This record gives sequence, structure tokens and C-alpha cells, in this order.
Amino acid sequence: MKKNRHIVRQVLPGSIAEELEIQPGDEILRINGQEIEDIFDYQYLLQDEYVEILLRKPSGEDWELEVEKDEMEDLGLEFENNLMGEYQSCSNNCIFCFIDQMPPGMRETLYFKDDDSRLSFLQGNYVTLTNMKMKDIDRVIKYHLSPINISFQTTNPELRCQMLHNRFAGDILEKTRKLADAGITINGQVVLCKGINDGAELERTISDLTEFIPSIESVSVVPVGLSKYREGLYPLEPFAKEDAEQVIDLVERWQKKLFEEHGSHFVHCSDEWYLLAERPLPEEDRYDGYIQLENGVGMLRLLKEEVAESLTKREGDQEERILSIATGRLAGPWIRQLLDMIREKYPNLQAEVTEIRNDFFGENITVSGLITGQDLMKQLKGKNLGERLLLPCNMLRSGESVFLDDVTVDQLEEELQVRIQIVDSTGEDFCQAVLDRNRQTNHRRRQMYEQTDRSSSWQT
Repeated sequence: MKKNRHIVRQVLPGSIAEELEIQPGDEILRINGQEIEDIFDYQYLLQDEYVEILLRKPSGEDWELEVEKDEMEDLGLEFENNLMGEYQSCSNNCIFCFIDQMPPGMRETLYFKDDDSRLSFLQGNYVTLTNMKMKDIDRVIKYHLSPINISFQTTNPELRCQMLHNRFAGDILEKTRKLADAGITINGQVVLCKGINDGAELERTISDLTEFIPSIESVSVVPVGLSKYREGLYPLEPFAKEDAEQVIDLVERWQKKLFEEHGSHFVHCSDEWYLLAERPLPEEDRYDGYIQLENGVGMLRLLKEEVAESLTKREGDQEERILSIATGRLAGPWIRQLLDMIREKYPNLQAEVTEIRNDFFGENITVSGLITGQDLMKQLKGKNLGERLLLPCNMLRSGESVFLDDVTVDQLEEELQVRIQIVDSTGEDFCQAVLDRNRQTNHRRRQMYEQTDRSSSWQT
């Protein structure tokens, strides 16, 4: 493995590091005589009140620094690589991997498959644990990296090896048991593939994972995403309405049983299943505090509750507002319901919702998080979009103003000749964006974890 270099990018003003005359470009070699593998080593070694630091200046000169500080006090350094280590790429070849279904010619970072337990702790990524040997599990336990998010798919060892195309993928329960016994909190995910790990296999998976309650707090069941770029890949079929009904029935039966036994519903269907089945979303209490929002579980229910709460604080008016909203085909009907709620206090609101068909990835992709700038351009061009066009933030890269296909918000705004406002994820954000025509236009998504194959908040 290539040795990691820990180069200082920035020294925070007023910090211990500034007092020590550490500068950008300096390299941290050791702390307390130990080499640093990644950010967790660094933070762990800095916990003591007295630490010794060996650093190397760009000139090649080595400095030995002795530091007395408060316990747990940070030095005030930011590094060129925030993880302070190489990202671990995925060793699987999953039959459902969305990255394998990406078209050619997109930016390089979109083709990188990570399967890094550190990112699970830092950013909420789901990992399969196939990259992790028992010594890596021990390291998670040593630093108590909790919670960790695990993508199970199935607990059937043979089937898991087949689905992940990895002969080492069958020991998932052994690794899970070791983490659970050490007090590591786990959230799980099952990406469901029709005719493969659904039905009786899903029943087995849920049953096996209940052994680890309460260490496993929740398990989400999400449908596989299928783009049109699947030539040469494993033949997978999209789920139909009747399939979604069967999945919901199975999960809700387990929810009832487990709530009676443990006081937790434990396993949850993502919002897509209910929309596909044309069934009402579960009531708020059944989401157990919305543990898996980032995985599309309860986002629409929470959004409705937040919009309702926001409206209780508003008196309403008769002002005319004319705007448009573009979202994914899945969430379109739900967004119209929210607008109807708002119109009860703001009857002169005129808001047109356009459900964008995903021509770029294929019509089976119905979430807004995978809508591209070029599809927005083509399908909104020439429409009367009103005074403003509202777009959900998950269409953009985290912290940036660019869509998946590298079209920028400014380019889209110029093409459509309308003011564009990027809306953050809460119900209050939604209400403010709809009702406040003078609100400062935002062209950038807030810095947050970017999931390229999942949805986010009202933007399912």
C-alpha cells in the first residue's frame, strides 16, 4: 500500500499550530512516535494533554515539537486530504451497482466506487465490509467508529457472494456480530433486486438481522435503480406496483411483530415503495425518529409534517405568486399535495409542477437526484415558468452549482431565461422558497454528503 503523506493545507488562525509556526506545506510524520494511517489515528493520538510531533518542512528539515494542551484539544490543522489516507475502492462487482450503469464521458469522480468504513462513519456511506479483514474490524472497535452503515443485501452467504461477485462476501454475519458485541451501533440497508433477494430471501435477511437488535437500530429496504445503460450487465427487472405491494406487506408484518417485542419497528421501506404501490405513507410514529432519512425512508412524510408546522406560524395573504417547480416523476404528485396545503392560506399561489422524464439515464430512473441539466433544458425550454423556477438541492453536487452532466445552474438559467432558486431540504425551506419571492436566489447546494444513486428529502 502506498504510504500516505499528511500535508498541511491550512493552519487555523489563533490555533496551537499557528503558535508552533506550523505552515501550509509542512508534512506531519509522526505523533508520539507513531506513524499516522488516517484521520482517526491523528485524532486518537492527539487526545492526550502532552504530545510529541515530528514534522518535515518543505526544505527537508525535520522539526520535533513538544506540545502541552488541554485534553482533546485540536491543533487547528486542515490537511490536503481530509481523510488523511487513500480512499478504499470497492472490491465487489455487484449485479446492481449503479456506477456500472453510468454512461461514458462523465467526470472521473462519478466512476469511483468507494467501500470505505471510514466514510461510513464520517459521511454516512453504506459499506459492504468486504474490504475489511478482522484487523480492520478491530480498528473500528478501537476507535469506536459508531454508527456504521452496512449494506447487507442478503444474509444468505452463497447468495451474497453471487450478488456482490465476491467470494469473500459471505462472512457478513460474523463481522456484524463482532461489531455488535463491541457496542458499535449499526444501520443496515438492503438493495432489493426482483426475483433475487426479495420474497423468502428478504424474509430470511430480516429474521437474521433481528438477532442484533438493539445494536442494529434500523434496516432500510430500497428498490434497485436501473438505468438504460445495462448492456452486458446482469439482467435485472424493474419492480411493478404489485411487487411493491408485496414488499410493503412483508415489511409491515415484521414491523408489527418487532414493535410488540422490542418497541422498535426496525425495518422500513423507502418512500419509493409506497409511491410505486400507490399507498399512503406510514404515519410519523412508524419511522422511529427518521433514522434513515438519507436513504429515502420517511423523507416525504417528514417534509409534509414540516410544511404543516411551518404553515401554522404563517397568517396567509392574498398576494399573487407565479412560479414553477421541476422535480422527479416519483415525487411530482406529492409536491402538488404540498402546494395544495399552502394554497389553503395563500389561495392566489400559482405553482406549476413539471415532472422531468429522465432521458439521460432512462425512464426507469424517477428520482430527482439523478436529473441532469440537459434534461431540464430540453423539457422546460419554451414553457411559461413564471417568475422563478425552484429546483431541489439534490440535483446538484454537494457544495457546488453543477448538475451531474456538468451543466451549471447559470447555464440553465441563461438557457431558460428564468430566475432559478435551489431549495434546501426541509419543509421550512420549501415554504420559504415558494412564498418569499424576494428571497435571495441560491445557486449552490449546501455542503453535504453526495449520494449519486439515492434521493434527498422532498426531492425523491
